[in-house]
Amino acid sequence: MTTLRFDDRVAVITGGGRGLGRAYALLLASRGAKVVVNDSGGSLTGDGADAAPAHDVAAEIAAAGGVAVASTDSVVTPDGGRAIIDTAIEHFGRLDILIHNAGTVRRGSLKEMSFADFEAVLDVHLRGAFHVVRPAFPIMCDAGYGRVVLTSSIGGLYGNHNVANYAVAKAGLIGLSNVVALEGAAEGVTCNVIVPSAVTRMAEGIDTSAYPPMGPELVAPTVGWLAHESCSVSGEMLIAIGGRVARALIAETSGVYRPSWTIEDVAENLGAIRALENSVIFPVVPDGHADHIRYSFAMASQGVGT
Repeated sequence: MTTLRFDDRVAVITGGGRGLGRAYALLLASRGAKVVVNDSGGSLTGDGADAAPAHDVAAEIAAAGGVAVASTDSVVTPDGGRAIIDTAIEHFGRLDILIHNAGTVRRGSLKEMSFADFEAVLDVHLRGAFHVVRPAFPIMCDAGYGRVVLTSSIGGLYGNHNVANYAVAKAGLIGLSNVVALEGAAEGVTCNVIVPSAVTRMAEGIDTSAYPPMGPELVAPTVGWLAHESCSVSGEMLIAIGGRVARALIAETSGVYRPSWTIEDVAENLGAIRALENSVIFPVVPDGHADHIRYSFAMASQGVGT
């Protein structure tokens, strides 16, 4: 099998100073990419700043014979996001890959979560993604090439206790990825979501004693493929957890058509409405939005029940 390399490619990796981001940076650099290692060095809750993580990883890459530059700007603000992307252009003259991995956690039950903690997590995960995607996307489109990888979570897919802020942010990233994939399709730009699970500082306070091996190095190859020029998908979600790589997707049941409905009709037809047989999937690219509408309208025009 041919080794997939990143020679002459430039990658920006947010949250690249520790955990998963560090693994991504080291892997891509080892395959020839020039890497902007971005990390503001904040705590798990996003407080404070520390330049060491980003600089340490950049130095580690250089010591191994690779090329990297550290960036300590924060994704939390539009100016910070632009500065991160500008670092790639100023140092390497181009941008081919953007991996948004930066993240924080502020736990609390829905009954007790403060508005400040809700906003702070969205600022890093969701708004932070937009703050780097927005300046990066036109550059990639002008070049006719780009690979964007955004980070969701099983918390974004399925929710979890005490992390409403995290779940909302991670679910929102799926919507952002879909739009990047759609608008980038004609421009040579792909965008996909990684749904990773690894034992990093994000797992702080969780009993992981019964977990199988779950180091960041088990996730990095999947992200590496999504970031590679040979990546053949866009608008998809790939899961990487404990050595398992899978695809997550949104499906719809075939549903029930009636020319008119009452509350009682919904109740009476609920079994058929929810039946998984003959489920349908509308891929984001090239036009899942319109395919969904066309499918629904076809049932109405044909007057079919299911």
